[in-house]
Amino acid sequence: MRIAVAGGTGMVGRHVVQVAQERGHDVLVLSRGEGVDLLTAEGLVDSLAGVEVVVDVTSVQTQRTEESEAFFGTVTRHLLAAGAEAGVTHHVVLSIVGVDAAPEGYYAGKVLQEQLVLDGPVPSTVLRATQFHEFAQQLHGSFAFGPVMVVPRMRSQPVAAREVAERLVDLAVGPPAGRTTDLGGPATLRMVDMVRAYGRAVGDRRRVVAVPLPGRFGRAMRDGSLVADQDADHGTQTFEQWLGGVESP
Repeated sequence: MRIAVAGGTGMVGRHVVQVAQERGHDVLVLSRGEGVDLLTAEGLVDSLAGVEVVVDVTSVQTQRTEESEAFFGTVTRHLLAAGAEAGVTHHVVLSIVGVDAAPEGYYAGKVLQEQLVLDGPVPSTVLRATQFHEFAQQLHGSFAFGPVMVVPRMRSQPVAAREVAERLVDLAVGPPAGRTTDLGGPATLRMVDMVRAYGRAVGDRRRVVAVPLPGRFGRAMRDGSLVADQDADHGTQTFEQWLGGVESP
């Protein structure tokens, strides 16, 4: 099967490409290096010739609602329009567990993306997953004030990026399923504990303090809205196992 991966150079995208290739699929990464610009649609229709499935794992670094909606709205509309024109028969997108409980900032763009895909011209599948193990790494040091680091007060159910990629490839080769079963990690943890553990693993002894964020997004972080429920599927790699592979700088 010929599979095109949008966002194929990112954290999850690299795993999607690897898993699909390991399973014998012909994989195309939709990137500027391959002559494709997802924001302008340049080269997109031609690149999708012969492609059966598009897997969209694109992302953008922003917490601004307007920027997130502009990015995901533009990229998704371009992928769907080009896919319909090129004869793509399945569009798979990765979203986030609980995204509609706090449709603000980055999540606002993901909510829009889901709506466009499920209502779009190409038969589709949407997989919601919880945050990856690497999220603790991303938060570590992001908000540091001398010897203190601040992280949001949050309940998390981290899942391995590789396991998310495996599920996405499973879905890609199957029939379109619409909104499919969520995927979470094997255990629910406090984000402050995860960041502290990551700091110890890399030799950083700074104090880590959890603070509640305001608004709907902050409440969703604290009340478990971003954690997969009992009907979800769950990965097997624990955060502790992932942490064992982290190398100190």
